[in-house]
Amino acid sequence: MTGVSTQRPTLQAVAERSGVSMKTVSRVVNGERYVAADTAARVLAAAAELGFRPNALAREFRAGARSATIGLVTGDVANPFYSRIARGAEHALREPGYSLLSASSDEDPARERTLVAQLVERRVSGLLIVSADDDHGFIADERRLGTPVVFLDRAPVDVDTDTVVLDNADGMRQAVDHLLGRGHRRIGLVGDLSRLSTHHERVEAFGAAMTAAGVGTWRELVRSESHDLDEASRAVRELLATESPPTAIVTTNNRITTGALRVLAHLVEPPALVGFDDFELADVLGVTVIAHEPDAMGAVGAEELLARIGGDAGPPRHHVLPVRLVARSSSTQRPAR
Repeated sequence: MTGVSTQRPTLQAVAERSGVSMKTVSRVVNGERYVAADTAARVLAAAAELGFRPNALAREFRAGARSATIGLVTGDVANPFYSRIARGAEHALREPGYSLLSASSDEDPARERTLVAQLVERRVSGLLIVSADDDHGFIADERRLGTPVVFLDRAPVDVDTDTVVLDNADGMRQAVDHLLGRGHRRIGLVGDLSRLSTHHERVEAFGAAMTAAGVGTWRELVRSESHDLDEASRAVRELLATESPPTAIVTTNNRITTGALRVLAHLVEPPALVGFDDFELADVLGVTVIAHEPDAMGAVGAEELLARIGGDAGPPRHHVLPVRLVARSSSTQRPAR
């Protein structure tokens, strides 16, 4: 491995190779005037030979500017839902010349706050956040200091800022109406962490639809705090072990649906199932879902940030993206008489 450098070439290395001062090299790479053409050519040739790349971030910091980077904080990097949000945001940011820096909070509010602080220290131009927290005073402080913020999927409860969320109420209404139309009355729900706004919205809409149908006992078949696969499976087993088990189950996100399938796949006569969020292989497995476009959420959020970065000082905008029921075989069965 002789002769192979393990370090990036520095400004000093370019200066030594081209026989000029570091100040002259700095002027050339930063495009400043008052450098002789032959000197600039010599410096650029030396930089190319060494593979030198100017530190654009440091240059921006010296000028007091923000970086051409958008920060994205999501809940769980293993969830394909978040990767699709990131993909949508990246596509929207690409042409304007911004890059996306993603980080996962693992649904830990303390880690979320740390990540936000670290991204702001890097002088990101804006933040996209899928929040695991229920207190966003720290976000209000960052906004006052000039960092635009857009909340995705989960709206903040104590900060009025731009949001891009799903029509959770309509999605849950569609799920319940679909199952009621098949004759189900004992419908269970397996939900996410109770501190999340999406959980509250979906459970509230579920309850409203069940109450409107005259089912006042719906609360006894609701289970929360089922954020991972094991917890979701355990909640489903618990529901099925009750004296009067549900004939149908609604799950409130794709991970919970997967946990439910681990249990239902082993039953001869499983209850009907409708899951919030479509997911890969749901069509193959025949799972009825409330579908939507996570890519669109990321793209709309990025476009809002770009507008704010561009000087738009209008009042906060709240986007509610549509959802739709995709009926498949998991919800075709009717309750046994």
